[in-house]
Amino acid sequence: MKKRTPVSTIMSQDVITLNHNDSLDHAELLFKSHNIRHIPVVNKTEVTGMLSYTDLLRISFADAVDEDEQSVDTVVYNMFTIEQVMAKNIVSVSSDATIKEVAEILAEHDFHALPVIDNGKLKGIVTSTDLINYLLEQY
Repeated sequence: MKKRTPVSTIMSQDVITLNHNDSLDHAELLFKSHNIRHIPVVNKTEVTGMLSYTDLLRISFADAVDEDEQSVDTVVYNMFTIEQVMAKNIVSVSSDATIKEVAEILAEHDFHALPVIDNGKLKGIVTSTDLINYLLEQY
């Protein structure tokens, strides 16, 4: 196993993002249509937060709905904004951070995704699933 492999080798580069003005209904649609669990929230080019599918489940009854459905008819989404639901104190890494460094951050903070930011611009996202897949490739 390579010890200094940069996170840029395993991160997703085509990142789906949300704007802080987007609706939670739109967020749910993105989660389900792209089969993802974390979406960075941006204001112009600045990453201001991270929304997870779990964040939506916490405020809704979505977990009682069949996973195959493309939408959830819930009034709860209209009661909150993305800014109210998203994680605001995010930790990010640069694309040259090592996979080991990313794994340590995820383990220490109990996160499941980190935005990858270079010079203030979002370059990608790395998730615990990316790490697991990397480890599987090593064996």
